[in-house]
Amino acid sequence: MIAENFADTTETLEALNSAQENLAAVAENPGLIGAWLESLVPDLLNFAFQVVLAILIYAVGSRIIKWVVKLVRRSLERAGTDTGVRQFVLPLVKYSLYVILIFLIMGMFGIATTSAVAVLGSAGVAVGLALQGSLSNFAGGVLILILKPFVVGDYIIEDTNKNEGTVSEISIFYTKLLTVDNKMIVIPNGMLSNSSLTNVTHMDRRRVDLVVGIAYEADIRAAKEILNRLATDEPARLPDEQPIVYVDALGASSVDLGVRVWVGANDYWQAKWRLTENIKYAFDENGISIPYQQIDVQIRQ
Repeated sequence: MIAENFADTTETLEALNSAQENLAAVAENPGLIGAWLESLVPDLLNFAFQVVLAILIYAVGSRIIKWVVKLVRRSLERAGTDTGVRQFVLPLVKYSLYVILIFLIMGMFGIATTSAVAVLGSAGVAVGLALQGSLSNFAGGVLILILKPFVVGDYIIEDTNKNEGTVSEISIFYTKLLTVDNKMIVIPNGMLSNSSLTNVTHMDRRRVDLVVGIAYEADIRAAKEILNRLATDEPARLPDEQPIVYVDALGASSVDLGVRVWVGANDYWQAKWRLTENIKYAFDENGISIPYQQIDVQIRQ
C-alpha cells in the first residue's frame, strides 16, 4: 500500500516538473506560440474554404433539386397520373435528393459515407420502433395509391369515426378531407388502409330513396300517382331509369310509401331536397295528410 502511494506521488512530481520545463521553454522562446498559431492558419483557411464550398454546393444542389422535382411533376402530369400519386411521389423524390446532397457534403469534410450509413442503419432499428405509427402511415399511403380505394376529389366516409369529406390531398403520412362547411380533417393513412370506408362519389350515378308516410284515411292509389308523377318529372332523373313507387310498410299511425329515383352522383343532394319539397306541396294541394306525432294532455283536478 505504501509502495503504491509512493509510486503515485512520484508520477505527480514528474508531471509537475515536465510542465515547469515546458513553461520555461515558452518563456525563453516567446515565438513558439506564434509559430504554433501560424501553423494553424493553413488548416483554418482550408476549413473555411470547405465551408464556403459546401454552402455553394448546397445552394446549387437545392436549385438542381427544384428543377428535378419540377421535371418529375411535368412528366407525371403528361402521363395523366392521379393527383394523389403526384402529391405522394413529389415529396418523396425531393427528400431523397436532399439526403443524397447531404451525404455529398459530408464526404467533402472527410466523413466516410459508409460509416454514416452504418451509423444510420444501426440507429434505424431504434428509430423504427419509435416511429411505428409513421411507418404504418407511410405503408398505408403506398397501399392507397396502389389499390386506389379513393382518389383526390372523391367524397368518402370513414366508417370508424364517421369522418367524411372530399379528399383534397394524399400526402406521405396523412390524407386531408375537406368538409362541406370548409373544415379540414387530417386522417392517418394507416387508419384509412386498415379500416372500412364508404366512397360516395366513386360511381357516376346514385339512387335517391325517400319514404313518406300518409294517413290511413288517405287514398293510397292517388298518393302513388302523385309520387310517380313527381319522380318522373324530376329534372335530374336519368332518362334510362324509371322511378319506382311502392308501399314500404304499414306503420303504427301511417302508411309508408317509398319512392326511388336514379340521378347523377353530382345531382344527388339537389334532387333529394327538391323532390322532398315538391312531395309536401303536392300532398297539401290534393288533401293527402302526412301524420305527425301528437300528444294529448289531460288535466285532472
